[in-house]
Amino acid sequence: MKKIETIHAVGHVLCHDVTQIIKDQSKGPIFRKGHVVTAEDIPVLLSIGKEHLFVWEQEEGMLHENEAAKILCDICKGDGMEESEAKEGKIELTAAKDGLLKVDRKHLMAVNSLGELMIAVRHGDLPVKAGEKLAGTRVIPLVIQEEKMQRAREVAGEKPLLTILPFQKKKVGIVTTGNEVFSGRIQDTFGPVILEKLSEYRAEILGQTITDDDKGHITSAILEFIHKGAELVFCTGGMSVDPDDCTPGAIRDTGARVISYGAPVLPGAMLLLSYYEKEGKTVPIVGLPGCVMYAKRTVFDLILPRLFADDEISGEELAALGEGGLCLDCPVCTFPNCGFGKGRILG
Repeated sequence: MKKIETIHAVGHVLCHDVTQIIKDQSKGPIFRKGHVVTAEDIPVLLSIGKEHLFVWEQEEGMLHENEAAKILCDICKGDGMEESEAKEGKIELTAAKDGLLKVDRKHLMAVNSLGELMIAVRHGDLPVKAGEKLAGTRVIPLVIQEEKMQRAREVAGEKPLLTILPFQKKKVGIVTTGNEVFSGRIQDTFGPVILEKLSEYRAEILGQTITDDDKGHITSAILEFIHKGAELVFCTGGMSVDPDDCTPGAIRDTGARVISYGAPVLPGAMLLLSYYEKEGKTVPIVGLPGCVMYAKRTVFDLILPRLFADDEISGEELAALGEGGLCLDCPVCTFPNCGFGKGRILG
């Protein structure tokens, strides 16, 4: 940095905060480090006794913090996002549409590992709404080597680090199993819970079929919904390992590709996730554990947004939910603004 007369400072970048003190009223910075001095600022600076200023002495190959923050913002920004103006070397991204936020965690880690710069983002694989904050970017020093910012571009890869996948309209079938419900001895209480969860998305309910515990009947009910055009099928009941719980086997018998029977999430350990594929069509078939019927938040809340965004879930991703997979059943639930389901793999 260099010291110059304030009257010659227009267009220069401050290297320090400039504080104004008004007796019995206020004390604080009127210009922040990184501020670009304008002609209108000169009388204000002189009025507080600042006849000299320390400003950034531009060097070839160096970038100001605002320029560098813009590069980081561009690295992150996908479609459906809006950026703020650069302020004190920081730019924020907000969602311009609803959808599922995806984060390229591997490349985000690579950029943040370079040092002297940072990108902070919210957790991915969860829903976001238009207007919500997604990320903040900045560099740590006032100036940074242009070469380092070019390196950040390289390690980030060719695609944006953040993406918002739109939620799709889905035709949904529900298969409820259990002799006690089929015979009318007890009333089904699972279906209404599923319908309430689905009301948050663009779901067209094709119907709910109640079957007995015959494995063949369950398989037929699932396939019948798919024949009618279902793009999602949820099965309730019969998901434990008791000998008379036939739903997992019935799902397998459809020919679906089973991703996992079981998930390291409580509540929700007995989840079964599979994908039925035929003639270029992929239909998730999901066996829901009984806890979905009574627990406020379960594994169902973690996978449902991804199902409606056509974001296929891998077995590795389910396994990674183990860290953060324990719901603490807080007296006041703040999900998704809590640790539940935040375990993630780098990929």
